[in-house]
Amino acid sequence: MSSTKFFLSRLFWKNLLIAALVLFVLIEITMLGLKIYTRHGQANPVPDFYGLYPEEAIQTARQHSLEIRIIDSLYVDDSSPGVIIDQVPQAGHKVKKNRTIFLTINSINPEMVTLPQLTDISFRQSQALIENSGLEIGHISYRPSEYDNLVLEVQLDSAKLLTGQKLPKGSKIDLLVGRQQGNQVTSLPNLTGLTVDEARIALTDAMLNTGVIIYDESVLSAEDTLNAKIWKQHPNPGVSASANLGSSVDLWTTVDQLKIEDAMKLYF
Repeated sequence: MSSTKFFLSRLFWKNLLIAALVLFVLIEITMLGLKIYTRHGQANPVPDFYGLYPEEAIQTARQHSLEIRIIDSLYVDDSSPGVIIDQVPQAGHKVKKNRTIFLTINSINPEMVTLPQLTDISFRQSQALIENSGLEIGHISYRPSEYDNLVLEVQLDSAKLLTGQKLPKGSKIDLLVGRQQGNQVTSLPNLTGLTVDEARIALTDAMLNTGVIIYDESVLSAEDTLNAKIWKQHPNPGVSASANLGSSVDLWTTVDQLKIEDAMKLYF
C-alpha cells in the first residue's frame, strides 16, 4: 500500500484518534496530580505574628499548618523584650500549608557601643563620629569658650560621659559646645515638606535643637506619625533667616497634602 493511501485509510485515522485520546487522558492525569501535589488553590493568608512571644507564635503557626524559624534579633526600645518585631512573608500574604515563616525578635538586651573620643574636637567631627558609632545627637547647648564650636563635654541624662564608656546603641547623647562671647547665629533651615526625622537631621546640621512637635488632627495612627510632614515652624524662616546657635525650633506636622502644598507655596 502506498504511503498516500495509508494516510487516507480508515485504520490510520482510527489509530491517530486513539493516540490523541490517550495523550489527552495522560495530560489531564498529570495536571491533576500536580494540583494535588502542589495544593493548587489552597493558599491561605499568613497570620500576624507581630507582638507575639515565640511560644505564642508556635501555637499560632500550628493552627495554620505553618512552620516558623527565628533568624535574627534586633533591639527596639518601644517593643517588649523577646517579642516578634518582623516577619517574612508579611501578615496577609497568601502561602500554602507547611510554609516556613521567618521571624525577627526583639533582643532582651540592647546592643552596646563604645563612646568615641568626642571632646576637644569640632562639633562637625563629633557629629560624624557619633553617627558612625550608632549613637544619636540629643540636645546641643553652649558655654562661653575661647574656642568656637569645640565640644567641651558629653552628657547623658545630665551625667558626664567619658570616652570608652559602653552605651546602648541608638542612645541620644547631649553635647556641650564652646562658643565665644556674644550671640552667634546660624542659618535657619526651611523645614517645610520634611518628615520629623529629616527635620531633626537638618536642625542638628545647623547646630539647632528640635523643640516641641505638634501633630494636627489629620495624624491618627503610628504610620501617620512617621509619614507626617512639616507645614509650619517657629521661628519662621520667612520672618528671620537666622537663629541663635543652640536655640530650639518648634514644628507643626500634618499628613494633609493640601496643607503641605499650600505651606510650600510660601517658600518655594
